[in-house]
Amino acid sequence: MIQDRPHEIRFWSDYVTGGATADYIHDDEGESGGLPRGASFVIAGDQNADPLDGDSVDGAITPLLDNPRVRDAHVPTSEGAVEQSEFQGGVNDEHLGDPARDTADFAEPPGNVRVDYVLPSRTLPVTGSGGLLADERGPALAADGHLPLPDE
Repeated sequence: MIQDRPHEIRFWSDYVTGGATADYIHDDEGESGGLPRGASFVIAGDQNADPLDGDSVDGAITPLLDNPRVRDAHVPTSEGAVEQSEFQGGVNDEHLGDPARDTADFAEPPGNVRVDYVLPSRTLPVTGSGGLLADERGPALAADGHLPLPDE
């Protein structure tokens, strides 16, 4: 089941924003604030929040995806994710988000949702993105519900 993580997601948005927004953040050496202006970064991992669907706090991921320092324009897609969403039906049929962007398959509810992210800063060029296709490696989703990595 998806956990509610709005505070963790807010932390990352505030951290990359820096300045007064991040004054409450303190590092191991007692320095406060987030990243300096112009710093490059990549936020990668499981945020457990879909922008439109699932059972996380509504809109929890939106501040991070809409952060002006974050690039979310190259969202990987997977034909396998679409295939799984259609095959499983159920709650997936009511989802608003593009099933090609789903990265995990949970029990119903919440069903198949986008919870895993690679979010580079706008200062970094993105030369490509992609997802695993069902016909490349058999089933699109691993037993734990996440897409298998290419070297698995």
